Amino acid sequence: MLPVATIPQTHTKNGSMSNVKLTINGSTVDLDVPSDMPLLWALRDKLNLVGTKYSCGIGVCGSCTVLVNGVPMRSCVMPAVSMAGMEITTIEGLDPAGEHPVQKAWNDEDVPQCGYCQAGQILTATALLRQNPDPSDEDIDSAMAGVLCRCGTYPRIRKAIKRAAGYKAGSGGKS
Repeated sequence: MLPVATIPQTHTKNGSMSNVKLTINGSTVDLDVPSDMPLLWALRDKLNLVGTKYSCGIGVCGSCTVLVNGVPMRSCVMPAVSMAGMEITTIEGLDPAGEHPVQKAWNDEDVPQCGYCQAGQILTATALLRQNPDPSDEDIDSAMAGVLCRCGTYPRIRKAIKRAAGYKAGSGGKS
């Protein structure tokens, strides 16, 4: 499994408001949020970036995965105030036109079934391919193990990651 970074809990749980400047999908935003608000809720409720999903709320299912400085992280357990100075990428920011090799491969392989976990799957796959441009099946299974798919589309996910690796290697998005 790809390492999922954790951020030290530097906030207080007293409900006080904090102003935080975040860099999300290449844009800087100033937010006033409760100091204990998870990044997930800042993204969804304050910025209307709803591609990042809520599921377990304890950081184990991976549906809320975003990239922080290129590393997959669980936004449901990270305080938004601890993300200042970091580059956050959500599914909306990967490539809004859907032309990123992983997004294209996901479409080409018809990966989603219900689609709920797909943002976390796609962002985790993106991080994997940045770290390992030619992963084996075992590498893929290990990296993706932290993002659960209730529909069981794991074989299509693996196939799409292999296809995306080919796209990234210069095949121009063609198989």
